[in-house]
Amino acid sequence: MMKFPRLLLVLAAAAAAAALHAAPAREFSPAIVYDFGGKFDRSFNQSAAEGAAKFTKDTGIAVREFEITNAAQREQAMVQMARRGATIIVAIGFTQASAVERVAKQFPDVKFALVDGVVDLPNVQSINFREQESSFLCGMAAAMASKTGKVGFIGGMDIPLIRKFALGYTEGAHYVNPAAEVFQNMTGTTPAAWGDPTKGAELARSQFGRGADVIFHAAGATGLGVMLAAKETGHLSIGCDSNQNYLHPGSVLTSAVKRVDVAVYKAFAAAKAGTWRAGQTVLGLADEGVGFSLDEFNRALITPEMEARLMQARADIISGKLKVSEYRAQ
Repeated sequence: MMKFPRLLLVLAAAAAAAALHAAPAREFSPAIVYDFGGKFDRSFNQSAAEGAAKFTKDTGIAVREFEITNAAQREQAMVQMARRGATIIVAIGFTQASAVERVAKQFPDVKFALVDGVVDLPNVQSINFREQESSFLCGMAAAMASKTGKVGFIGGMDIPLIRKFALGYTEGAHYVNPAAEVFQNMTGTTPAAWGDPTKGAELARSQFGRGADVIFHAAGATGLGVMLAAKETGHLSIGCDSNQNYLHPGSVLTSAVKRVDVAVYKAFAAAKAGTWRAGQTVLGLADEGVGFSLDEFNRALITPEMEARLMQARADIISGKLKVSEYRAQ
């Protein structure tokens, strides 16, 4: 008759031991690693920072942040974040792909989101955009606004992603004016190309000197120099990634907006809600992941006729009636 109570005691002791050694539930802890140029580049990184800030504002959950100043810091920062309890790490920029791949393998229980790159692992979400679609619309706007029939493009680092911007922009300009001349320059071949406003201004002044009267930049902080040069010389510029119309009201024709902020916010929100999924996501005009900006700062520059034509082209791209080429590296 004494065996039953003894069994209860044994089971109770076992349950207590199991509870003592059970791992506590991991607290949700988001983190983000910015690319070169920093979170206040007024472009690509800043858009990501705005998404992180909105997530914190809406949820009250702080986001750990790190701004790299050299390439080696990418992997180091991610490892430290993972070791300190980060449950999802968002990496901004294609240059972080190799670091994400290595660290994601070391920490298979941590979720990773890579913006502008692809890593095929079960705990990595790759988020990319159809930049050629918004660039096409900006090329149309440039050609419609140009008085010389000559427009320019200045890219940052010479990589396939920036060539995608350039191709879309050129096709858009030629869609409006088949005879339009499109000048193109890349700032450099290293990550330093994203943070050189002086070089951006020099390249812009050279293109203006050759007759261009509208220049689109896809160059991160380097593009700030392009936009300033346009303002100072009485020409027009087109911003990139973030809505940059406000930087120089009256001389920024429009901006090719890439909703990195939305991508970052959704990655954090999905991870928190338990609906996050690994794999590839590509956002375009149809998803409102890219677009062109129209606000009080450039309203006077975009006529109703221009706007109507841009909106029709947007609808045609979404429906598939109008095809925009995808840049393919040779």
